[in-house]
Amino acid sequence: MEKIKLYDTTLRDGMQAEGVSFSLEDKLAIAKCLDGLGLEYIEGGYAASNPKEMQFFTEAAKLGLKSSKIVAFGTTRRADYNVSDDLSLNAMLACKTQVATLVGKAWDMHVTDVLGCSLDENLTICAESVEYLKKHGLETIFDAEHFYDGYKKNPEYAMKVLAAAAQAGADVLVLCDTNGGSLADEVYEITKTVCERFSTVVVGVHTHNDTDCATANCLAAVRAGARHVQGTINGLGERCGNANLCVVVPNLAFKMGFDVLSHKKIKSLTEVSRYVFEIGNLAPVINMPYVGESAFAHKGGLHVNAVRKSKHTYEHIAPELIGNERRFLISELSGKSTVLAELEKAKISQDKELAQKILARVQELENQGYQFEAANASFDLLVKKIMGTYKPSFELVKYHTIVEKHATGDMVTEATVKLVRPDGVTEHVVGEGDGPVNALDAALRKSLENFYPSIKDIHLIDYKVRVVNAKAGTAARVRVIIQSRDKSSTWGTVGCSENIIEASWQALVDSVEYKLQKDAK
Repeated sequence: MEKIKLYDTTLRDGMQAEGVSFSLEDKLAIAKCLDGLGLEYIEGGYAASNPKEMQFFTEAAKLGLKSSKIVAFGTTRRADYNVSDDLSLNAMLACKTQVATLVGKAWDMHVTDVLGCSLDENLTICAESVEYLKKHGLETIFDAEHFYDGYKKNPEYAMKVLAAAAQAGADVLVLCDTNGGSLADEVYEITKTVCERFSTVVVGVHTHNDTDCATANCLAAVRAGARHVQGTINGLGERCGNANLCVVVPNLAFKMGFDVLSHKKIKSLTEVSRYVFEIGNLAPVINMPYVGESAFAHKGGLHVNAVRKSKHTYEHIAPELIGNERRFLISELSGKSTVLAELEKAKISQDKELAQKILARVQELENQGYQFEAANASFDLLVKKIMGTYKPSFELVKYHTIVEKHATGDMVTEATVKLVRPDGVTEHVVGEGDGPVNALDAALRKSLENFYPSIKDIHLIDYKVRVVNAKAGTAARVRVIIQSRDKSSTWGTVGCSENIIEASWQALVDSVEYKLQKDAK
């Protein structure tokens, strides 16, 4: 198996994505995570751009990384500067890394219209910049910006740029599809030509996703001979993003047979993907191939029936190989097989009559507006209720909420909850919050936490409201989905009503009940 070296640019190119901003602490945490994954290179950022980027390199040197080399990024010297005076080149040296990535122009139009110099001057700029870094002992990666577009417009000149960098000592020549407009067949043919021409130098690839082809183009380049692959975790990047290493890596390993990471490391990709989303405060892409929450989720009854008999019927790879898991989604589209699969997973029963009862109840509730795909905890409680094994952890007497707005603009929200605990004690408490749901949550917790201390471990991490029948206007039914977590797991609950407070109460109660029954089990 041939080795492919992986180069991550999440901390530089990934930060150029809209809505993404990593603090210094975020970048250091991600760097440690990527080192644990076993990537060869981690690009730390554009050293000359701002003080935070330079500080990262100082702090990253203290991390004691075991697998990865931190890479400084910069541009070739300016046309009107000498290399020894150039801000970007000297900022890269100041990073004190072992590796530097230098971006140079490979498209003649960019040379004349953006840099404002002659084509020959650009060749000299590229060569001198590479020589300067090599003279200071750095492993030097040359990113030929806009290479594929440049080659299509002027192949002779694009190859001259690579030759200038190679002759100056560049260790890797990276072909960049910077605009993301190339297709796989073009990338394959052009990369093959470059690999034949520069057979003694490592050729790499850097693709963008503007045509949704970044992964396909990356794989095509490898098939053509590239042995250095650049990308980002979750495909984060400028405009439509970069090649997604969470997809590229398993494709290279499992589909193409290349040596990229150990199978043990690949198993951590799902965790790494979700960690980076969490650090960046970004919503996960649930249908992302391989690592997405829906990547191995089965909903149709026929699909579930087949998968229960043979996993290969509707799965191209075992989810365990990538650290993901198989899920069966409960909905009105489900058949008995889906419910049986869930019962089997929970080690409850294989009773087909019970499965039919559960399915009928699910279909009835979903017709009313409930949805159980993202509410696994509510489904679990529903099963217990139908089986007759459900024992409520408390009995509600009443609740009410008050929202006051004063002339000053100040708002006060209170919720009162009266309930009976299993020991017969009646609790009647008031909670305050930023809104009625927050206040209800506070009151419910306050009334129970002395009897059930583990309630303090519950954290509500998401709250969604969806109008079920919009044509009814303000009298429409609404569905509330709440995501909760404790120290060991995450779960979802659902409520549905014409009253948003009641729908929220249902979901809150299910969240608490699930936690308590989970702990008791």
